[in-house]
Amino acid sequence: MLTTVVGSYPPLLKNPSSFSDKISNVFGTYDAYKPAIELAVKDQISAGIDIISDGQVRDGMVEIFASSIYGMAVENNTSKIVGKIMPSPKSICANDLKFAIKVAEGISKEYGQKPKKTLEGSVKGVKGILTGPSTLVFSSRIEGYYDKKEDAVIDLAYALHKEAEHLERAGAAVVQIDEPFISTGVVDINVAKKAVKIIADGLSVPVSMHVCGEVVDIFDELLKFSVDIADFEFAGIPGNINALENVNLHGKKIGFGCVDNKTDRIESKEEVENLIKRGIDLIGAENMIVDPDCGMRLRSREAALSKLKVMVDVARKF
Repeated sequence: MLTTVVGSYPPLLKNPSSFSDKISNVFGTYDAYKPAIELAVKDQISAGIDIISDGQVRDGMVEIFASSIYGMAVENNTSKIVGKIMPSPKSICANDLKFAIKVAEGISKEYGQKPKKTLEGSVKGVKGILTGPSTLVFSSRIEGYYDKKEDAVIDLAYALHKEAEHLERAGAAVVQIDEPFISTGVVDINVAKKAVKIIADGLSVPVSMHVCGEVVDIFDELLKFSVDIADFEFAGIPGNINALENVNLHGKKIGFGCVDNKTDRIESKEEVENLIKRGIDLIGAENMIVDPDCGMRLRSREAALSKLKVMVDVARKF
């Protein structure tokens, strides 16, 4: 049973401390986010996570894309659509992904010949993460070019397809599309489905889609999206487990959220084990990938790491 994360991790930035870092800071080349990425990677690996992320520490899930994609902008913490949406001329996330892969490879090499207890897990890959087009559009104010949000969603899908290709070339083991807005009822699910297909088209790595919130009423439709993994919350939203009864998975794996990202309270192993057992009884362990409910950006580092360790310890039992 593989373990993974939805993506974000507490962004703990670091002021320059070494002489070389201080020199870099003087010349404006010091990147305070790299230590945060390194910490996120090390924590995920020490917890034993199989498919890790770069921690998504650089910005919020909407802002990082809205500030880089042509036709979008961020002003006063508000994302806007101001013109015709086109792909960014360069990758938005590939450099952070590459750095995370480099850190992970360095850790694996360092501990490769040492006792297993020194390194709790051996990372199997780093996922690349995109905020989905429906979520980006419905999080933004339209101030130009588009009369219909659905047209903006499709143009964003083509822009994000280019970014997905960048992530695949950078070494992503999985490309994940985050679409929390789909569960709100304001999104046209057929347009969202078309947009996700545009992004996934032609990729050779597995594609995952994460949808937050209550999804029981739209679960069957979500399983028809052109993805390999469909990821949902089952800890913080217990009712979602009912969607797994007598379900046709259409050949997909289910990303099974089993720890609550909305609180710093650390679940007991018994709680997590009972929830995973319910999932296994309904769809089988072979159809499950275990992860937190959602990103952990708002949690303390101590809570995030402890939750991941509990999750991995329980998953190993199965």
